[in-house]
Amino acid sequence: MSALLDVTGLTVRHRGNAIVDGVDLTLAPGEALGLAGESGCGKSTTALSLMRLLPPALVQEGAIAFRPPGEEETINIDRRTERGMQLVRWRHVSLVFQGAMNSLDPVQRVERQIASAIRLHEPRAKPGDIKARVAELLGTVGLPARVARAYAHELSGGQRQRVIIARALAPEPEIIIADEPISSLDVSIRAEILQLLDRLVREREVAMLYITHDLLSARLLADDIIVLNNGRVVERGNALAVIRNPQDDYTQLLLRSISNPYTIKEEQIAS
Repeated sequence: MSALLDVTGLTVRHRGNAIVDGVDLTLAPGEALGLAGESGCGKSTTALSLMRLLPPALVQEGAIAFRPPGEEETINIDRRTERGMQLVRWRHVSLVFQGAMNSLDPVQRVERQIASAIRLHEPRAKPGDIKARVAELLGTVGLPARVARAYAHELSGGQRQRVIIARALAPEPEIIIADEPISSLDVSIRAEILQLLDRLVREREVAMLYITHDLLSARLLADDIIVLNNGRVVERGNALAVIRNPQDDYTQLLLRSISNPYTIKEEQIAS
């Protein structure tokens, strides 16, 4: 299957110093790619680069090619103006932020926040159709329709994260970037969110870039894993192979750091 996203030599600099240094990656429909590493290694900067959301102080280099399904023309994201990116961002490439409470507007009901994502790319959609679509999206992420009338503070952490995922799905993007989507959740809820993300990839054939510091959760969701250290790729390969036989010393250190007895087990997402 041809790639939706092809990234070559992605580099991000701040005052001449490379934060991300020559990263290559590809994403195909129905594929999940794990991007793993410790805090500050360049994972989130890579994600923001793909959507051209970096602050002006950072200089971005490299090629980012997006090929919409069924279309012959390639969109060169790295060359797009801000106005041009508005046609790509969220509509084709969507982002699930970490920290759902900080990502949701506390004074707007869930329905309005998801509806705004629909109207952004479907300005002529009828109110009744939008309302039905919101209910459908909530059902997709395992939430009852009544959640549409709730405010963020009335929901649990897991429910808020599901709302964030529903909002990301609203424009029906081909690619979802999930940036540490389970890091702020209770251990008991993490497996449920991973199961949800896995189902979206397998059933909807969404391409997903899963960003995490936890190699085990990447193994449970991703087909392949890329490990970043100081902005550089130090290891890449099949997820299971990377976990069972890591080649780089840094990857081995990341694996040894997983010592929490309550860490998600593989059987929790195998159902």
